[in-house]
Amino acid sequence: MEPTPPHKPRSSRRESAHYFPRKDQSRLTSAATVQGLNAPNFVLGDSFPEAFYEPSAKVVAPLLLGHFLIRNTPAGLCGGPIVETEAYLIGDPACHGFIRETPRNRSLYGPPGLAYVYLIYGFHCCFNAVCQPKGSPEAILIRAIEVAFGEEFMRAHRTVTDRRQLTNGPGKLCAALDIDRRLDAVNLCDAASPVFIARNSERDQFLMGKGPIITTTRIGITRAAELPLRFYLEGSPYVSRREKRVR
Repeated sequence: MEPTPPHKPRSSRRESAHYFPRKDQSRLTSAATVQGLNAPNFVLGDSFPEAFYEPSAKVVAPLLLGHFLIRNTPAGLCGGPIVETEAYLIGDPACHGFIRETPRNRSLYGPPGLAYVYLIYGFHCCFNAVCQPKGSPEAILIRAIEVAFGEEFMRAHRTVTDRRQLTNGPGKLCAALDIDRRLDAVNLCDAASPVFIARNSERDQFLMGKGPIITTTRIGITRAAELPLRFYLEGSPYVSRREKRVR
């Protein structure tokens, strides 16, 4: 998160209010079936409630591994399981909320379950899920996902020969899913949002096949670079970079 200069819940909506209504769940399941998502280890469930994102980002970041980052597109659902994340915390010099709240990083301050999308190097976007109650700036950078459905949409936005290159990095996955600053502050708990995070009902099986979960240091930062706040699935070919494990 660090390269963008500091220029990413509300009292609390309760958990039950944030599950998809049954009609939305049916819409998602139907669309997922069309995209071939009923393969083993890819069963699309409901969204996470706001309460899921209320703990620290360092707690939630590994919990997101194996669940789905979903982009709503005119052609249907697009996305795949998350396989690499990084946590950025309160008091963390690499976090965009380290100094103060500004118009550019306002969504980082909550409520939990918002998207925080920022521009890096003036060209690439990075996508984050906001954690902690409103006013406490923490977020999880989604660094990589596997391509599970909507590949045609991704290839229309990112021309590569190696399928892994579509989404094996934070800027790459934003390009492939057409995520930019327009999607900053959308509600990730709402299936009607342009982008949201949904449960993988077969996550345990997915982790068995793609694990173990590795905890190591973050990439591309100079401040607080020694903190073990990056998490990835060792068995996924979409991980952006593998490091010597910390534990």
